[in-house]
Amino acid sequence: MKVEKFKSGIYIKQDDYKTFMPVYINNVWEWEDTGINILLEEASIELGGLNSFSDLIPNIDVYIKMHIKTEANKSSKIEGTKTSIEEDLLQIEDISPEKRDDYEEVHNYINALNYGIGRIVEDDFPLCNRLICEIHEKLLQGVRGTHKTPGEFRRSQNWIGGTKPSNALYVPPNILDMPDLLSDFEKFINNNETNKNFDFALSI
Repeated sequence: MKVEKFKSGIYIKQDDYKTFMPVYINNVWEWEDTGINILLEEASIELGGLNSFSDLIPNIDVYIKMHIKTEANKSSKIEGTKTSIEEDLLQIEDISPEKRDDYEEVHNYINALNYGIGRIVEDDFPLCNRLICEIHEKLLQGVRGTHKTPGEFRRSQNWIGGTKPSNALYVPPNILDMPDLLSDFEKFINNNETNKNFDFALSI
C-alpha cells in the first residue's frame, strides 16, 4: 500500500451516532516520496547518537528508571492524577492520604511498563494483544479501575467528550469490529515484511 494514498478510516452510522472505523494496516507499505527515506535516515542517525550517549552514563538503568517514572507521572495526569514527580519518588507512607490513590496509579503504571519490558526482553515474548491485556491487568490492579474488567478489551461502546455517543467528540470502533481490528493490529506489529521494508529504506 502506498503511504501517500493512506486514509486512516471512515465513519460508520450506528443508531443516533457514528463510530470511527480504522482501515486495516497490515500491509506491505511503500512510498513514492523519496524525502521519507531522508527523514528515516535522519531519525536513525539521531537514535544512534542517543544510543552513544548511553555509554557515557555510569548507570544507564538508573536513568531509564527515572525516565519511566517521569513518563508514568505525565501520562497518568491524562486520567486526572495529581501527584508530582517528587512525590512519586517517596514511599507511600510519606504521601498525604488524599493523594495515595493517585500515587498508587502512577506506580501501577511503572510496574505495568516494567512488566511488559520484562516479558519482551527476558521472556522473549512477542508484543501482542495477549501481552497488552496482561499489562492492562497490572495497570488496574488494586486501584480505582480494578472493577473495570482489568486484563480484557472493552465489552461496551465508549466515547470521548460529551455525555453520550450522539454528542461525543469521538466515538471509537463498535465492539463488533474490535476482534478483526485488533487481529490486524497484532499482525501489523509482527509483520516481518513491513519491518524489512523500513530496514531497506534506512539503508538507502
